[in-house]
Amino acid sequence: MNPLLLKKQLQEFLIEDIGSGDLSASLFEDHTEVTATIIAKENGVMAGAQILSIGYELIDQTVQTSIFVNDGERFDRGTVLAEITGRRQSVLSGERVILNLLQRLSGIAKLTAKAVSSCEGETRICDTRKTTPGLRMFEKYAVRCGGGFNHRFGLYDTIMLKDNHLAGFPSIRDAVETAREKCGHTVKIEVETETEEQVIEAVLAGADIIMFDNCSPEEIKQRLTHVPPHIITEASGGITLEEIKEYSETGVDYISLGYLTHSYKALDISMNVKGAVKHDVTKNVL
Repeated sequence: MNPLLLKKQLQEFLIEDIGSGDLSASLFEDHTEVTATIIAKENGVMAGAQILSIGYELIDQTVQTSIFVNDGERFDRGTVLAEITGRRQSVLSGERVILNLLQRLSGIAKLTAKAVSSCEGETRICDTRKTTPGLRMFEKYAVRCGGGFNHRFGLYDTIMLKDNHLAGFPSIRDAVETAREKCGHTVKIEVETETEEQVIEAVLAGADIIMFDNCSPEEIKQRLTHVPPHIITEASGGITLEEIKEYSETGVDYISLGYLTHSYKALDISMNVKGAVKHDVTKNVL
């Protein structure tokens, strides 16, 4: 994740929650230092360790974080993922925002890992732009932690000519040629296809990536015979976890799954404050 953007977004999230001050944490007027453990209450895949360290750094630079499970590593229920040591007020103020993100990203990573394990051959699992607004960087990072790959990040880095785009041109060739002329040779062009005729036309037009949209595995196998090796292929459109193996056996390069980032289940991860480990002795000075 981009550390500058990560800090900026975490700051916004913390401001949203803490506002002008944490009223609950303000009940503790001393500077008692505590240690809190981040504990997994179910099996999963770690994603978002940076959020712990950078998030608490933004709240209080004296807080110390120790990460025991690295991003991309699997963990079992009961595993202590991290330990946070610092002023009680600071530790408690960051708890909800940081856990919210950690739970969601680790849930995405777990779901992605399950999809990846279903693949055969060299087919890769990738995400889509069906992400939560404001959380795209986080969610796409979590996909990588689960062993998946990222599709385009936004409308700015790849041209995808979908059916609604193609409807504005006389042909796929015209659409691809217009895109190439306007955006230059460094921008890849992907064409969404629904028929065998469209696949052939996209190949002849010089598309960099061809998507087989809402096609059966049998249809993809047939249409791949028209696609030369240098063109990247992608299967998309309602492919379930149970169907991944069959689709990967077609020989398609990528399978894109929108539900990795829009239908995942957040993992159950909690924070447990152990208690005081050190006190501010200045409070006893007369």
